[in-house]
Amino acid sequence: MTASSTIVSAQQLFQTFPAESKSMPEIRALDGLNLEIKAGELTALVGPDGAGKTTFLRLVAGLYRATSGQLNVLGFDVSKDPQSVQDRISYMPQRFGLYEDLSVQENLDLYADLHGVPNEIRQQRFERLLKITDLQHFKQRPAGKLSGGMKQKLGLACTLVRSPELLLLDEPSVGVDPLSRRDLWIIIEQLVHEENLSVIISTSYMDEAERCAQVYVMYEGKVLKQGTPAQLREDVRGLTWEAVPPKEMKARILQAKLLENTQYIADAVPKGNSVRFMTTRQNPQLPHAEIPEGITVQAREPDMEDAFMLLLHERQNGGQRYSADNLGLNGQLTEENKPLAPSSEPAISVKELVRKFGDFTAVASTSFDVQRGEIFGLLGPNGAGKTTTFRVLCGLLPASSGTLQVAGLNLRHARAEARAHIGYVSQKFALYSNLTVLDNLKFFGGAYGLSGKRLKSQIDKALLQFDLKPNAISGDLPGGYKQRLSMAAALLHEPEIIFLDEPTSGIDPLARRSFWYTIGELANKGITVIITTHFMEEAEYCDRIAIQDAGKLLALGAPNQVRQQAGMDHASDMNSAFIAIVEQSRESVLKQEQAV
Repeated sequence: MTASSTIVSAQQLFQTFPAESKSMPEIRALDGLNLEIKAGELTALVGPDGAGKTTFLRLVAGLYRATSGQLNVLGFDVSKDPQSVQDRISYMPQRFGLYEDLSVQENLDLYADLHGVPNEIRQQRFERLLKITDLQHFKQRPAGKLSGGMKQKLGLACTLVRSPELLLLDEPSVGVDPLSRRDLWIIIEQLVHEENLSVIISTSYMDEAERCAQVYVMYEGKVLKQGTPAQLREDVRGLTWEAVPPKEMKARILQAKLLENTQYIADAVPKGNSVRFMTTRQNPQLPHAEIPEGITVQAREPDMEDAFMLLLHERQNGGQRYSADNLGLNGQLTEENKPLAPSSEPAISVKELVRKFGDFTAVASTSFDVQRGEIFGLLGPNGAGKTTTFRVLCGLLPASSGTLQVAGLNLRHARAEARAHIGYVSQKFALYSNLTVLDNLKFFGGAYGLSGKRLKSQIDKALLQFDLKPNAISGDLPGGYKQRLSMAAALLHEPEIIFLDEPTSGIDPLARRSFWYTIGELANKGITVIITTHFMEEAEYCDRIAIQDAGKLLALGAPNQVRQQAGMDHASDMNSAFIAIVEQSRESVLKQEQAV
């Protein structure tokens, strides 16, 4: 098969699924999809939750039979001959099935057995896969003892125990840190270049889409736009700007002000001390009269995320997007949503926190304060101690030593009382999947001590604020809506502090934008937000960030201060700063160990 030949061809592809109940319409996952994918290339599928990306990959893999339309994969009609396709491809789904009690080597052996890989080629294949995934020193370690990034790399290795003609990757970097994500992409690009492997990847990261030869932007089961990253970026040239507010104004406040001008502004996101925004196609020129006084604005180069966001904003109700009104946070200072009274006392104070599990130190002598109404980001690689720190601060785990105060209460003596002042959204969806949205909110509202009219009022507000349907089954919600429901449940009792543990993992950029707008509004009301994330661009929304690794605090400060610590200027991306700080620390530790 030549590099220019078509490896996947879809024509008028439809895929429908039965409705949740007889009274509801069927679910149309693909709606006349048309696309052609070339061999020997890295191809990206991007789109919001429910766009049809996973459904399409499963059809290509022969796991579903299309409702109608034509789908040819590697020259085979996949609906008539799925086995011929499955014999020639490898597919890594979002939740790849590693056997956690088995070692790295035993997992590789098992998948080689399942795929019928001949014994004579196994050893050479294993050695290559272990080398490129950097797992050669961990062959005997149980998969369950690996970090999140190492599990993803092992999953990729197991997927590639046979040499496929086509590799399908469904969100392979969800939930892994920037270092692991970088390593994963080095492996993928190496396979494409050295083995001429064809790869189709769905991703929520626009910087990953930038690395692909072709990008397909999907929406509601169709392709909105396709092209090279350069072609898609060029489509928004002349619409992209950067605004710098005066020192006394936070970037997220300027973001909110810009987004009020729906006629002129299509999108706005903070970056350090500035705000990157886009004007609309209808009014592409800079609207000087709409820019708040004292703001400096200049043109900037467009990126892939600009192109993606503009396409989606234009598609959704003619450009209607998240706003204070849409989210039920209209900024009016009523008794119900007025900011909390200012306080000189920190919302959270951590002094010399240590948390050990036997001989293992998960958090080592960490100290920081978080002010009321601050958005504080806790960043770090997988296994850095972020989630452990979270659980200690939430009163879910006791500290081994140190002093912790949350909402003015000492966690050593008043953990239960402190928990009444906080809300918590865990990494994984932790609500009851078989209950409706309404039943979940009733249950958690009751657990927080709400009842009667007060409970009903809070639930009604939450349903409106987060655009949730009360009778929807929680487990059937798309990822973005599951996170909305988790946030709604955590906020029912109007906590002073909310902890968000990787709340946007696995949800698309549009849903992340809306989610962060909500978080900004909460902070503007005086609610303190502590958040972990692997999306380094989300660190830009934070007032301050802390970077942890191996349980130790490596950096603490505003995003631009952290860039400076990494030896970078304010225009550098936070991914690069994060990687530099972690690698500098690890190199220093290694030198110290070698000197002993």
